[in-house]
Amino acid sequence: MSKYKTNEYGFYGNFGGAYIPEMLYPNIENLKQNYKAIINTDSFQNEFKDLLKNYVGRPSPLYFAKNLSKKYNTNIYLKREDLNHTGSHKINNTIGQILLAKQMGKTRIIAETGAGQHGVATATVATLLGIDCVIYMGEKDMQRQAPNVERIKMLGAKVIAAKSGSKTLKDATNEALRDWINNPENTFYVIGSVVGPHPYPEMVAEFQSIISKEIKIQLFEKTGKENPDYVIACVGGGSNAIGTFYNFLEDDNVKLIATEAGGLGIETGKTAASLKVGKPGVIHGSKTYLIQTDDGQIIEPHSISAGLDYPGIGPLHAHLHDIKRVNYISINDDEALKAGFMLTRTEGILPALESAHAVAVLEKQSFKTKDVIVVTISGRGDKDLSNYLQNNKFKK
Repeated sequence: MSKYKTNEYGFYGNFGGAYIPEMLYPNIENLKQNYKAIINTDSFQNEFKDLLKNYVGRPSPLYFAKNLSKKYNTNIYLKREDLNHTGSHKINNTIGQILLAKQMGKTRIIAETGAGQHGVATATVATLLGIDCVIYMGEKDMQRQAPNVERIKMLGAKVIAAKSGSKTLKDATNEALRDWINNPENTFYVIGSVVGPHPYPEMVAEFQSIISKEIKIQLFEKTGKENPDYVIACVGGGSNAIGTFYNFLEDDNVKLIATEAGGLGIETGKTAASLKVGKPGVIHGSKTYLIQTDDGQIIEPHSISAGLDYPGIGPLHAHLHDIKRVNYISINDDEALKAGFMLTRTEGILPALESAHAVAVLEKQSFKTKDVIVVTISGRGDKDLSNYLQNNKFKK
């Protein structure tokens, strides 16, 4: 069995599993037993592929960034997930999970969201397929991602504020899990990243693997070779990064770089870099690295980016870190802001602050002239305009 796949208990090496309340056990077991059989049917795959092509607009472009390449004296391609319908990679996963929910007879969808992109994508597909939808979002995130809150409401979904803790993504996830415990029979929880109890990390990775599958095809068309020298993506929970890395994991010649949110700096304690400062523990149903005190209490994370503001990371990422297959580096708030302004002024592409963390690697890593680098732009930056404008010292 590949070292990048789960074992029968849902573990990638030492990480993963399903640490769940007893009331959710039937739901998780039902999902585990049925999801692969359902998603591998011709009817599911035909509808999934049709929606990705004709509704989402896939394949998303692999764009040769001429100005960026000249600036850094190398060859840089941008995987434009920001051009998907709803503005990010999130819809790849929500289409998959909500199609699955319908086939399992569920009549109600719930989800958590940080930056709001997963909330928008979930509400969009729920509306398209005619299923009731509730989105949980931290009160703080609702304020800093107000345009996405209004989009979710306009799509007909209900938004419920999480008012406990740091009022961010962790707390929204807590509230969504409470809802699911109270409504186990009719409700399907659409988890937005490669986190949570098995089989969610495996399932989300599979739906997002379309990103790297397309990169290989598109790069071959443009350069005559499928594999770049470097692949770079940002990581919070880690779904766009896993999707970007998935089909390159077995080829050790492809160097994989993931960027965690360093926040104000990992030495300050105001950070979301769980692999840099965290320790193994259990959060939201799986064992992984998380930011915690010596006695196991979660330390509130910090990032200027709502989508990376999470105290843990997906269990496959924890495994990839431990076996040193992926190089995880931290990018602080200021570095991400500077990179976001730089990309906007260089290529005319305004990235989400999450994606800007990936772009920031270009300033920190040395590349050869002949190297081919792919950076995934996981989302567009419209939602972050107020944050950019408040920090316009980085404009120049």
